[in-house]
Order: sequence, then structure tokens, then C-alpha cells
Amino acid sequence: MKQQIHYTILLSLFFCLLLKAHALPKNDVCFFNDFDMIVAKDGSGDYTSIQEAINNTKSYPYDKITIFVKKGVYNEKVKIYQWNPKVTLIGENKENTIISFNDYFDGINLGRNSTFHTPTLQINGNDCTIKNLTIENTAGKVGQAIALTVNANRVLIENCNIKGNQDTVFLSGEGFKQYFKNCYIEGTTDFIFGQATAVFEDCTIHSKSDSYITAASTDKNTKYGFVFINCKLTADKDVTKVYLGRPWRIYAKTVFLNCTMGSHILPIRWHDWNKNESHKNSFYAEYQTKGASASSKDRVKWSHLLTSSEAKNYTLESILKDRNSIQPWYTTNK
Repeated sequence: MKQQIHYTILLSLFFCLLLKAHALPKNDVCFFNDFDMIVAKDGSGDYTSIQEAINNTKSYPYDKITIFVKKGVYNEKVKIYQWNPKVTLIGENKENTIISFNDYFDGINLGRNSTFHTPTLQINGNDCTIKNLTIENTAGKVGQAIALTVNANRVLIENCNIKGNQDTVFLSGEGFKQYFKNCYIEGTTDFIFGQATAVFEDCTIHSKSDSYITAASTDKNTKYGFVFINCKLTADKDVTKVYLGRPWRIYAKTVFLNCTMGSHILPIRWHDWNKNESHKNSFYAEYQTKGASASSKDRVKWSHLLTSSEAKNYTLESILKDRNSIQPWYTTNK
């Protein structure tokens, strides 16, 4: 009898693990359920839109709220509000779980700052995590059109595709820190821009036109701006003249460490955006660049090649540590 009971328990546990692997709706009873909400376009979850799920999360929760998003194309603008910290969005898989919209500068038409109204996904809540999603702005080559805005602190973006053209990713917030791990990011002009401190590790950065990758606006007293570690820089076949970056503001800081750069990266590397003050105030640097563009004697004189001792200062802990986080908030699933 005892043996039969043990067998039944083991069988139940196995069945529940199988259900979890297939991400069945929340109402299905299982001992293991890591999701607080499930979004599914076919109605099999708790909500049919991502924004609807976010609108129904608890404000200022004590613990994280995990929302699982089933496969599908979600044609909606999504905003995680400042009063919705600790939200985790997890897609079923990044290729087929897509948040898509097509707002752009002229289409919004709200004056000189219309760009900042265009994002498909906007994160304003601290301590949020986004995993296994494609986030895209499909407006096309029509000017500024943001796919992802992060205006929050301690935000982790992992295993995501972020697609657009000009101004694909906007990273904002004085003193805010953000971490991109194993992501694909594409764009044309200034497609990673803003003032936040952000690390991009093991990411693919893909250029779709002859232009600029980054446009940092780092604050004067901020130690780190954009830092790329072990990234691959790729491009469309017809793209041959790409700058690593230019200063949106004169104190811009951008560093590439141990990155592989294709032949599309220009030998001079950086552009000053006709801001001569940036020559002494910005900080642009590389360390142990690899690939077709690794060797270059033509880098602008106001850029830097880090020494090994200087490169040791660019660790995740040094860049992303936060006095308000007891545990390392940037820990990912290795």
C-alpha cells in the first residue's frame, strides 16, 4: 500500500512538471506554478493583452510579480508604470512572442519631444525583468521610432530581440542602471541612446545603415555610461561605414571591451557631432577589440585604448552595484 502511494505521488509530481513545461494557464492545478498571471491571445490565460495584465498588478508590491506571455503577436503599446516595480515579463520564446507597434515622431506629432512618446514598450518601474521577448517598432525608416524605453533603475533585459530603425533603444534616468544580457539589438541611427548606465553583455548589435550605433548623454558626474562586453557588431551586407558612437551630450561615456567588430566599423571609430567640447569631456574607449576591424591606427585622437589594469575596473559589480540592493540584482540564468 505504501509503495503504491509513493508511486502515485511520484507520478503526480512528474505530471505537474510536464504541465509547467507546457505553460498551462494559471487555473490548471499544479504543485509548481511560478507565474502570477498568464497572458494568451487565444483566451486560455488570465488576460488577452499584456497591458491589461499590468493594469491589474498590485501597486508597490513586496515581492516580484511574474507575468508569463504565451506565443503570439501582441499589437499594443505596453507601459510598466512607476507604481508597478518588481514586474517580470517572461515570453514563451523570443522568436514567436512579440510586442509590436508602429508609432514614430511625425506620426505622434507632439512637438520637439515627440520621440519620447513613441516606444512600443516603456518601463518606468524599478527592479523589473524582461525575458524571452521580441520588442519591435515597425514604423520603418521614417525617423525617430523607439522600440524600448527604460526609465527605471535595476532593470534586467535578458534573451530578447529588440528591433527598430532610428532610436531603437532609449535608456534614461539619472543614476539609473540597466543590464542587457544575450540580446539582439538592431537599428540605423543612434539606435542605443540616453543618459543611463547600461551594460550590454554577450549581445549582437546589428547596424542596418551607414550611421551611428550609440548616442550617450551621460551625466557629468556619472562614472559609467554605455559598456559593451563580449558583444558582436554585425551589419547588413550593404552597410560599410558605421561609427561606434557620437555624443548626444558632451559628457558621453561609451566603452567596448572584448568585442568582435565587423568590417563595417569605421577606422576612426567615433564622431564628435560637431561638438568640440566633447573631445576633452567625453570618454570613448576600447579594449582588446577582435574581428575585421580590430586593428586600426586611425582612431580619433580623443578616444582611448584601455590598459589591462584600466579594464579591470569594468566588471559587472563595479558598474552595476547599487546601494539599495542587498543581493546583486543583475544575476541571470547562466
